[in-house]
Amino acid sequence: MTGTEIRKKFLKYFKSQKHTVMPGSPLVPDGDPSLLFTNAGMVQFKKIFTGEEKWDIKRATTSQKCMRAGGKHNDFENVGMTARHHTFFEMLGNFSFGDYFKKDAISFAWELMIGHLNLLSQRLWITVFKDDDEALHLWKKVGVRAEKIIRMGEKDNFWSMGETGPCGPCSEIIVDQGEGVGCGKPTCAVGCECDRFLELWNLVFMQYDRSPDGKLNPLPKPSIDTGMGLERMTAVLQGVKSNYESDLFTGIINTLEDLSGKRYGKSEVSDIAIRVIADHIRSMVFLIADGVVPSNEGRGYVLRRIIRRASRYGRYLEIAPPFLINLIPSVEAALSDQYPEISKRREVIASSINSEEDKFSETLGKGVHIFLEEIKGLKTKEIPGELAFKLYDTYGFPLDITEDMAREKGFAFDKQGVERALEEQRLRSRQAQKQDNDTLVSVYGEILERGFSVEFLGYQQVEAAAKILYILKDGSLQKICRKGEDVQIITNVTPFYGESGGQAGDTGYITGRGFSAEVVDTIRPQINLFVHLCRVTEGEASTGDLVMLTIDALRRSKIACNHTATHLLHASLRRVLGDHVKQSGSRVGPEVLRFDYSHYNLPSREDITEIENIINSKIRQNLVVNTQVLPYSEALRTGAVALFEEKYGDKVRMIKIGDFSKELCGGTHVKMTGDIGVFKITSEDGISAGVRRIQAVTGISAIDYTRKIENTLRRISTMLQSSDEDVVERLQKLYEKIKFLEKEMDSLKARLAKQAASGIAEAVDINGVKVVVSVVDGLDEQSLLQMGDRLKGSVKSGLIMIVSTVGPSISILSMVTEDLKDKFNAGEWVRTVAQVLGGKGGGKQTMARGSALKSDKIDDAVKEAYKWVQERMK
Repeated sequence: MTGTEIRKKFLKYFKSQKHTVMPGSPLVPDGDPSLLFTNAGMVQFKKIFTGEEKWDIKRATTSQKCMRAGGKHNDFENVGMTARHHTFFEMLGNFSFGDYFKKDAISFAWELMIGHLNLLSQRLWITVFKDDDEALHLWKKVGVRAEKIIRMGEKDNFWSMGETGPCGPCSEIIVDQGEGVGCGKPTCAVGCECDRFLELWNLVFMQYDRSPDGKLNPLPKPSIDTGMGLERMTAVLQGVKSNYESDLFTGIINTLEDLSGKRYGKSEVSDIAIRVIADHIRSMVFLIADGVVPSNEGRGYVLRRIIRRASRYGRYLEIAPPFLINLIPSVEAALSDQYPEISKRREVIASSINSEEDKFSETLGKGVHIFLEEIKGLKTKEIPGELAFKLYDTYGFPLDITEDMAREKGFAFDKQGVERALEEQRLRSRQAQKQDNDTLVSVYGEILERGFSVEFLGYQQVEAAAKILYILKDGSLQKICRKGEDVQIITNVTPFYGESGGQAGDTGYITGRGFSAEVVDTIRPQINLFVHLCRVTEGEASTGDLVMLTIDALRRSKIACNHTATHLLHASLRRVLGDHVKQSGSRVGPEVLRFDYSHYNLPSREDITEIENIINSKIRQNLVVNTQVLPYSEALRTGAVALFEEKYGDKVRMIKIGDFSKELCGGTHVKMTGDIGVFKITSEDGISAGVRRIQAVTGISAIDYTRKIENTLRRISTMLQSSDEDVVERLQKLYEKIKFLEKEMDSLKARLAKQAASGIAEAVDINGVKVVVSVVDGLDEQSLLQMGDRLKGSVKSGLIMIVSTVGPSISILSMVTEDLKDKFNAGEWVRTVAQVLGGKGGGKQTMARGSALKSDKIDDAVKEAYKWVQERMK
C-alpha cells in the first residue's frame, strides 16, 4: 500500500466504527497562541479533554500534520542521521470523548492492524503500564499471547498533558523489524534504543485528573487519544528499513538525485544530506502554507533555520543555490490530495523559500570559508565559543549551523563558551542603559508591591476627578512638585491611555487649585500602573491633592481613528494577500499609523489599490465598532484574531467591526467606522525578510496628504511647462532623451577603456604565470570592468589587477582566470593591495574589488601586487 492508501484505509476504518472524520488543524494552532506548533493529533481537542468545551461529537478520527522542531522538541541534529527522526510528520489518530474506553480502543487497534493493514501478529509486541492489569487482560482477550505483552514503567507508558490535569496509562503497539535492523546485542529487546523494536501506535487511556498535590483522581468520563505515525507505518508495510525509502519521500529523493547527479545509498555523507533536505522541504512547504514566514523569532525563526539548514546540506550534494524550489512539485505530488493548501499557496511557498535561500547563500559561502580557515589553526578538537560567537556576531552566521559543521568535521562545540559570550553581550547592553531607568523600574516595583493599581476610565471618559498619590522626580519619590519641574504623577484613577499595544499614550492637562501641569505623554510600565509625564506650568501640587485630569480629546479621536483603521487594514490584507498575513507590529499615533505584517512578496500597485478600496468601502458603510469584554477562551472560540507574541489575561477586550474584523485589543477605538472619514496608504516597504510595513493616514491627515501630492504635481507640471494631464507624457520624453545620452556616454567610455587597455604594457611572466598590474586614471566602475574583461580575454590564462584614480578615490579590480582559481584567490589579492593604500577589499576567487582614498603609495601597492603572486609561486 502507498502512504496515501494507508491514510485512507485508517480513516475509512474508523468512519465505519462511527467516528466523525475531522479535518486536521493547521500547524499554527487555532486559538492556542502559547503553543509553538501543532505537535500531536489531540491538540485541537485539548479543551474537550480538559472539560473547557463541550462538543456534540463523541468519536473522531483525523490525519494531523505535525511539527516537532524548536522549543523542547529541538531535535534538528538527529534529522537525517537516523531512519526515523523528522521535523514534519503525519499522525493518524482516533479519539473518544467520554464514549468508549480501553476495551474498544484495544479491539479497534488490533482489528485494524491485523485485519485491514495485514500485519503479521507474530511480528507485533504490546507494552502496557506496569500497574494496568485491565489493559493486559484486554490484549490477551483479542488474541495477543501473554509473552508478547511487556509491562513498562511510568517514563514509557504513562501520559500526562502537563504537571496537572488529564493523564493516564498508555499502551504501545511495537513491531519487530528483525535482527538485521537492530543493534545485534544479545540483550536487545522491547525498550532497546535501536530501531529493531519500533513503536507504531500509542493508545492513551485518559482516566485520571492529577491534582496539584500529585493525587490521581478518576475522571467521571474517561477518554481515548491515540497516535500512529504515518511515515513509520508506511515504511513497515512497504518492507523498507527507513522512512525515507517509503513512497512518501521517494519522489523528493528522485528529484534530488536528478539535481545533484548523486545516487541515494552510495555514500553516507550524501545520504545524510539527502535525508535532511527531504525532511526539511516538507516542513517548510507546510509551514509557509499555514502562514508562517521566515523571521528572527518564534515560529518564523524555526522556519528560517530549516530553510538555511537544508540549503547548507545542498553544498554536500554540490547543488548550486537556490535549488529548494525545485523540490516543491514532489511534495505537492505526494501530499496535495490530502492537503490542498499546498497547491493553493504554491506561489507564496516558492517565493518565500527562494528569497530566503538566495539571501542566505552569500552569508553561507562567506561563513563556511571563514570557519574552515579558522579551524586550521586550532590546537584542540573543539570549536571555541569565542569563534562561534564571532561568526554569529560579526558575520551573521547562525550558531546552529556552526555547531552542525563542527560535528561533521569531528570537532566538539563549546556551547558553554557561546552562552558566556552571549551573556557578556547582554550584560554590556544592560549596562549601557541609563541608570535612571533602572531606578524608575525599582520605584515602580515598590509602588506595585504595596498592592496599588490605577483604575483606567479612558474607555468611557475623557476627563476625571482624581487624587495625586505619587510624584516622582529624577527617579525618586517626592511630596511636592513646583512650576518649571518635569515630574511623573500617578493618580488613583485616570482617563489617560498609557502607551501599549502599539498605541501612543494620551496627552492633556492636570489642573487643581492654583496648579496646572501639561501631560506630554502617558506610559504604562506595568499592566495596572499608568504614569503621567508632566511639565508643571503653574503653581505647585502635593501628594493627596484633588485634581482634574483632562485628555486632549481631539488628539485622542485621531488616534482612535487610526487604531480602528489598523484593524480594517489587517482584515483587508488577509482578504487580498492571503490568510497567511499576520500582524508583526504597529505604531498608532494621531497623525499617522504604521502597520507591520508578515508577507514575502512586494504587493502590486493593484493590490494596494484594492486594499484601500476595501477599507474606504467599510468606512462608507459606517459599520458599528462593538467592544466586548469576555473570557479569553470564549473570545478565541468566536474566531477573534490573537497575536502569538502577546500575553493575554483571563478576560480580554474583543473589538468587532461588523462581520469584517474581530481582534483582541486593549486600545481605544471609534464607535462607527464612518468616524474615520477616509483612509490613504502613503508608503509600503519591506523592513526585513518576510516582514513588510505600511504607513497610512486617515481623516484630515489623509486630506492634507492628498493636497500635498497635488501641490507637488503642479510644481512638476510648472517646471516642465505642461498641464497636469500631460505631465506624464512630458516626463516620458525627457526620460527617453536622458537614456539616449547615457547610452552615448557609455559608448564613449567603452572606447576610452579599449584605448587604455591597448596602451598597457605586456604581462609579466612569474614562474610561468602571466601577471598584469596596471595603473590607469579616470576609469569609473563600469569602464574598469570592461577593461578588465578585455585584458582577461587577451591574457587567456593569468592574473590581472587594475588600479584607477577617479577624483579623491581609488578603485581596484583583481581578476584570476578559471584555470588558476585553485591556486590564487582574487579576493585575498585585492585585500592585500588595498591595505597598502589604507583601504579595504574582497570578493570571490575569480574577481574582487577594492577601494581606498587617494594615496601617494600607489607604486608600493603595485610592488606588493607582484610580491603577493611571487610568494604563492614558492
